[in-house]
Parts: sequence; C-alpha cells; structure tokens
Amino acid sequence: MHQRYQAAISAYQKAPPSAAVWNKMGIAYQMMFNVRDATRCYRQSLKLDSHNAQVINNLATIYDSEKQYSTAEHLYRKALKNDPHSALVYKNLGTNLLAQHQYGRGWDAYQHAILIDPQILQDHGTPQIQNPASIAERGAMNYYMALGCVRIGQTGCALQYLRMALDEGFTNPKKVASDVAFASLRDNADFKQLLASQESAKPEQAP
Repeated sequence: MHQRYQAAISAYQKAPPSAAVWNKMGIAYQMMFNVRDATRCYRQSLKLDSHNAQVINNLATIYDSEKQYSTAEHLYRKALKNDPHSALVYKNLGTNLLAQHQYGRGWDAYQHAILIDPQILQDHGTPQIQNPASIAERGAMNYYMALGCVRIGQTGCALQYLRMALDEGFTNPKKVASDVAFASLRDNADFKQLLASQESAKPEQAP
C-alpha cells in the first residue's frame, strides 16, 4: 500500500497543479501517516479553493490526529457551512466531540450524519477519525456508533461496535441490557450471547 500511495504521489506531482490534485496528494500522504506533507498539500489546495468542504474536512482530521481538538472542531464547522449536507463531516465532528467528552453533542452530530447517509458508519476509505487516542475515547465512539446502527436497523453493525465499546470498558453488560436504546435487540440471540460472554469474562479480569 505504501508503494501504491508513493506511486500516486509521483503521478500527482507531474500533473498540472489544481485544488483537486493537491487534495489527492494530501490524502496519499495522510494514508502513509506523513502528517507534515499532508497538511502542506491540503493548505495548497485551499489556497486555490478556500471553500472546498472536503479539503477542510481532510485538514481537520490532521488536527484531530494531533489531539488539537478545538482547531479540528472549528474546521469541521467551517466545512459544514460550505456543505451542510456532508454526512462524513458530521460523523467526524461527532467523533471529535466525543473525544472532548461532549457526549450529547457528539451523538447529535452522529444522528445528523445518519439522517443524511444511513451507511456513513461504514468505512468509506476517506480521511476520517478512526481511532481516538485513549481507550475511553474509543469506547465512547464505538458505543455511539452502536446506537446509530441500532437506529437504522443494522444489527450486525450495532453488535460489532457494541462489542468494542464493552471491551474498552466504556459501558457494561448490565447498563446495555437496561438501555432502552437497545430494546430492539433484547430478543436477538447474538445480542444475548454478547452480554453473557462479557458477564462471564468479568471474574477473569484483573482487579
């Protein structure tokens, strides 16, 4: 994959410069975890097209990866002013807010994203926040992802994220079982098995 992204960058460097080319080059650098060059490319793109919500979103994900959450949040909101119907930006904003422990506002942003695109919780292969730094932040993200999946009837998706939220200690089986948001899953065999397996694992965990 590294070689493929490097080959793409070489090709972009030979192309006539444009906002789109700079953005694609930035994505390639970001996928190789080269934050400095990715940031440089996104800024060059914005010099040519300052209102491009996609590029603003991409730049915001860089700041999120650096834990500069306030700057990233500002950029996501700027992107939404230019494109108020971007599910991806709403999703990234939601994860950003969860990382700042603003759970209610983060969930609101997730719900906006789901209303626009019910499939947004799946991996789109574009710059987005995948793994917040701390286990608590990842747990919060996965829990609210699970809520979003339940809301649109994607049971498999909900169980996948819920399992991760439980593994990361953000919630526990008893709370999940009593949460009305997961009421539609209570008769699901896989849901029951997930909670049972988490309960049985408790005595084996270190105090």
